Amino acid sequence: MEQKNRELAAAKEQWEENLKEKVLPRFPERKERFLTHSEIPVETVYTPLDIESTDYLEDLGMPGEYPYTRGVQPTMYRGRTWTMRQYAGFGTAEETNRRFKYLLDRGQMGLSVAFDLPTQIGYDSDHPLAFGEVGKVGVAIDSLRDMETLFEGIPLDKVSTSMTINSPAAVLLAMYIAVGEKQGVSPEQLSGTIQNDILKEYIARGTYIYPPEPSMRLITDTFEYCSTNLPNWNSISISGYHIREAGSTAVQEMAFTIANGIAYVEAAIKAGLNIDEFAPRLSFFFNAHLNFFEEVAKFRAARRIWARIMKERFGAKNPKSLMLRFHTQTAGCTLTAQQPDVNIIRVAYQALSAVLGGTQSLHTNSRDEALALPSEDSVLIALRTQQVVAYETGVTDTVDPLGGSYFIEDLTNRVEKAAMEYINRIEAMGGAVRAIEEGFQQMEIQDSAYKYQLEIESGERVVIGVNKFQIEEKPPQNLLRVDPVLEENQRQKLNQLKQERDHQAVSGSLARLKEAARGSGNMVPPILDAVRVYATLGEICDVLRDVFGEYQQKAIF
Repeated sequence: MEQKNRELAAAKEQWEENLKEKVLPRFPERKERFLTHSEIPVETVYTPLDIESTDYLEDLGMPGEYPYTRGVQPTMYRGRTWTMRQYAGFGTAEETNRRFKYLLDRGQMGLSVAFDLPTQIGYDSDHPLAFGEVGKVGVAIDSLRDMETLFEGIPLDKVSTSMTINSPAAVLLAMYIAVGEKQGVSPEQLSGTIQNDILKEYIARGTYIYPPEPSMRLITDTFEYCSTNLPNWNSISISGYHIREAGSTAVQEMAFTIANGIAYVEAAIKAGLNIDEFAPRLSFFFNAHLNFFEEVAKFRAARRIWARIMKERFGAKNPKSLMLRFHTQTAGCTLTAQQPDVNIIRVAYQALSAVLGGTQSLHTNSRDEALALPSEDSVLIALRTQQVVAYETGVTDTVDPLGGSYFIEDLTNRVEKAAMEYINRIEAMGGAVRAIEEGFQQMEIQDSAYKYQLEIESGERVVIGVNKFQIEEKPPQNLLRVDPVLEENQRQKLNQLKQERDHQAVSGSLARLKEAARGSGNMVPPILDAVRVYATLGEICDVLRDVFGEYQQKAIF
């Protein structure tokens, strides 16, 4: 083998000399340096010499085996495809219910709920701060009655549901459990995910309510409740997606997400939970961006890093505790208002990178999302994109089809190394929460976003239709608009609910919740009791605001 490597090294050196002396003078390369989005150098060609130090069994392993670089299941998509889970939600629960049924009828496998901004920050639709925002970027959910309408005619024991909700995650989970009870579906039969990732809200997104300490308590209380009562429910989706949307690189996205995951594991262990009881239900959520091979490498490296951390640092014994299972969404930040049909092409390549990277579920964005909420026609094209990848391309016929590529394996190693450097820096600062309080992640993302934008404006980074190949375009047609009348209708329904419910039962349940929040017991059971008697989301969150206060982010410069 050493002799072969010496021969290969000599052949490569000769090839490079020929390239430099004869080829490049006649055919210069397009750039002085080729880099991924994370500024990892990309060489002209890769050979076995680039992965000479890789130990197959130690660094790759077989699919479904530690360290899971090649996938978390032995047969991956040969057994079943990923869950095709289109993100949907707008206007009222009635409208979103119709969109859910439209998608399910056309082959979608699971539901993914988008909530409006008032719901995400714990305000009812009649709150003054909700005016003008009800139903705009997601569905308005004020109470269990709205949740019942949202899933009317959709059996919760037959579909899995993902809910993009963070600060009020325990409340929305309680509503989902209560809807299941009304359908005769036990908590053990429910499957799905709540995002429930508050740390990335402080880093990148902003829909937080409470300070970090009580927020982490709500999360670990949810871990504990789910591990006992909802065995098929993912109690958190640790999200890098929004970190990437805020402008991070691929390496930063993965590193900051895994650092947050470490913080959640530490908080759960500190709360007295056994790692092998809650860790198998942790899940992750990543962005599929446009630097195709770097995205594939990112997903593979993330699995390996997480497996090693869980085994070596936390001593997890259950193989499922070591598996990084993740949902992927294509990159909304790459969609353009100019020439929106080009977004179909962007999304297709992003979806392919997620599949080649081994995702467990996938949402494909729609072509018109840079302009408005997606129309039915656009969301159908997005769903069909996934179906073409799954059933027509052949990429699902073998596990990890890019595994063994000299380029992919070297890039996976380099992405892993760069991410671990970030993770170690964060740990040296005292962990993710402390680093967030210091503004470290926020500043790193701001710097990356600024550099990325400068590259677009200078033309160094090409965006088709924006800074190259522009054309004269007609104004967009047939965009989805949320009727302002729906907001008033939602407030009227909420007012009617408040008149009809048992006021004594509501006030009693909220008092018991306040007592639980002031104590140290698990808060999920009293939240569930309040939800069952139709206490509203805003009322429940206001009780917790009264006890915990509200978080004020300090300015980061």
